[in-house]
Amino acid sequence: MKVNHEPTNDVLKWFEEITKIPRCSKHEEKIGQWLLEWAKQHNFQSKTDRVGNICIKVPASAGFEHAPIAVLQGHMDMVCEKTPDSDHDFTKDPIKLVYDGDWLTADRTTLGADNGIALAMAMALATRDDVKHPTLELLFTVDEETGLTGANSLEPGFIEGKILINVDSEDEGVFTVGCAGGINTSSEIPLKFEAVPNGYEQFKLVSGGMKGGHSGIDIAMEKANAIKVLGRTLDRLVKQGIDVRVSSLKGGSAHNAIPRDAEAIIFFPRSEHKKVEQIVEDFERVLESEFKDTDPDLEVKLDTGEKQFDRATNPADTRRLIDYVEAIPHGVDAMSTAIKDLVETSNNFANIKIEDEKLKVLTSQRSSVVSRLHAHTSRIEALARLAGGRASSGDGYPPWQPNMESPLLKKSVNLYQKMYNKEPKVEVIHAGLECGIIGDKYSGMDMISIGPDLRYPHSPDEKVNIVSIGKVWDFIVELLKELKDYNPAMA
Repeated sequence: MKVNHEPTNDVLKWFEEITKIPRCSKHEEKIGQWLLEWAKQHNFQSKTDRVGNICIKVPASAGFEHAPIAVLQGHMDMVCEKTPDSDHDFTKDPIKLVYDGDWLTADRTTLGADNGIALAMAMALATRDDVKHPTLELLFTVDEETGLTGANSLEPGFIEGKILINVDSEDEGVFTVGCAGGINTSSEIPLKFEAVPNGYEQFKLVSGGMKGGHSGIDIAMEKANAIKVLGRTLDRLVKQGIDVRVSSLKGGSAHNAIPRDAEAIIFFPRSEHKKVEQIVEDFERVLESEFKDTDPDLEVKLDTGEKQFDRATNPADTRRLIDYVEAIPHGVDAMSTAIKDLVETSNNFANIKIEDEKLKVLTSQRSSVVSRLHAHTSRIEALARLAGGRASSGDGYPPWQPNMESPLLKKSVNLYQKMYNKEPKVEVIHAGLECGIIGDKYSGMDMISIGPDLRYPHSPDEKVNIVSIGKVWDFIVELLKELKDYNPAMA
């Protein structure tokens, strides 16, 4: 059911078109071409850069020709996650939308409202005659979700505006004015494999049913991490005297999604089958109790599976593998001492796999304090070295330090109070936003991040509230009008 609100329906119309186009991170070619064609059809100037970022220039409305340029910004890519029972192919299949009252979600996949709603909102604002605005620059970036690659690659002069409205926040009535920085680390641990001893049988150990979610926004919710659950189960088996050998291990997907599923192909003596089943069953009950509030559908199961391996880790490397998985931190490391209830530093144990007789791990560290971001990253790297392996960390991206004296923020707060007769919340978040990088590249940028109510991003439960889309629309329309007399000196 769609709300009876013409501009909101206009946004949803564009969003529905966007969801038909494949746009997983690092594969934004089709959505980029579609946006450039849209700009051409509307006689808007457009340009793209070497990595695929797009800037579309929309002329000012009559009477706004001398107002400062406003940049409307969002990212083209989406996190592509689906449930184990979904046969969706993100390289070609349209997202199957499900309208459920005031909420829009998808059928067993991520919805992509993060951040397709920003694109749809900008397109609707640019094409409606009843919206009065200064010159607009629609800045659409690539590959935000895997490391803010597009924003990091922006070059001088690509945009001219000094006022930026980012539409990548997830709570209507909340103005985001700061965010954490982040670094991803890839680690490799060599493993020794040998022939599986006689009398050992192959099984599949599976951890699943977990909620997952955004590794920044949801990290403080203490949700279960399927990789850590699997590692703890393997550790419990070894401590109960089971000679476990590991042939395969995999779990997690994107660096910024809390892992929902993981599995290992293991061997142990056939004679221990009943004992192992009981250990797994007992430990599943422990975990169910531990995560009953956050992950009520959590499960750990032992399956037979098809025979496909004849080699597995030797006893010493099995223990080393499990110890390493157990030692890697996941979750909140420190809370901010400056801002109440803000997670300062965290780690997401994002992905694991055995490949080419190496254990390969991806972690994602976040912090609003640069020194602690590097310290936490050093900890991850040190663990890899202690386990006999190596680690490589990316350059990362900087935190966005809040400017509470921002003229744009002051104007936005006053306008919101006037429109809705209540104060908006102003916050700093423990997630990565492109504003930090953009502000670092273009000095003097006055920025704010807003957005509709979005729940469970980066998971198949992702949904966006339709009514809140209308409220954000109404607010941006009025804010663009007020930018006619924007004065940086008002701070």
